[in-house]
Amino acid sequence: MRTVALVTAVAATGHDDDLVPLLDACADAGLHARAVAWDDPTVNWGRFDTVLLRSPWDYTERLPEFLAWAERVDRATLLLNPLNVVRWNTDKHYLADLAAVGIPTVPTTFVEPDAEPMEALSRFLDAFADADEFVVKPTVSAGARDTQRYQRDQQFAAGNHIARLLDQDRSVMLQPYLSTVDAAGETALVYLAGHFSHALRKGAQLPPGEAARQAPMAAGDITARDPLPSELALAERILAATTRLRQLEAPLTYARIDLLSGPDGQPCLLELELTEPSLFFDQAPGSAARLAALLATPPADATVRTRMDRA
Repeated sequence: MRTVALVTAVAATGHDDDLVPLLDACADAGLHARAVAWDDPTVNWGRFDTVLLRSPWDYTERLPEFLAWAERVDRATLLLNPLNVVRWNTDKHYLADLAAVGIPTVPTTFVEPDAEPMEALSRFLDAFADADEFVVKPTVSAGARDTQRYQRDQQFAAGNHIARLLDQDRSVMLQPYLSTVDAAGETALVYLAGHFSHALRKGAQLPPGEAARQAPMAAGDITARDPLPSELALAERILAATTRLRQLEAPLTYARIDLLSGPDGQPCLLELELTEPSLFFDQAPGSAARLAALLATPPADATVRTRMDRA
């Protein structure tokens, strides 16, 4: 019987709605699966055939420690998604890599810790003179944590937000707020082993005048949705670009691609979730079983490494 560790965190206890359906699906598929906290020092990770990242949601506060742990696991057994992808995807600078190869993304300005906050904000607002609202968020975060939506006349508050993050040695993202999300929400497309599985509508996470909703700890407004052909086409381009950028030798075990409708009505990438996304099994009957089946029939090359990891 193959053994699988479903990696979570103590902070996620009771909040990961995917965990029980996936444990049940693994049992039905003949797998011995356990939910294990990534920072539990008593765990011998080499005893598992596969270590699947699911809800280690506190890694954003301890990223160097988490990546060091992932490296140790990668040396001991099969880590999914692979280490090369985890290193890249845990910092949202990956959006710049995808934009550079032609993927339409929400326009993003990155502000690094040595920048002057108000100068950076002023340059951003000059560049996006038509943006009535904008978003400030850290490049390393889960869901909407430490993220806020501001009106253009709230520059002082936004500058203080940026300064707080920079003082913590955290890089910052500035993005114009795409108001289409308020009515249409986000479209999240889930892929398993490179194949489309299901899609969902996610309600806006940054309602005006309210605290940011702390996804993934709170699912919020989540419903099943049929994606548009243009959304499916963009998702395929994003996965293909990721395969090239990370020199992947096998499809990713899972991917969630969060899209927004841009001002021109065409979809653009908000986030590419490859490390610990909620997959919303409850909204897609059979999806947990499909993932469990993948885990029960690993590829012939059980390492599923990338060329970069082997180097």
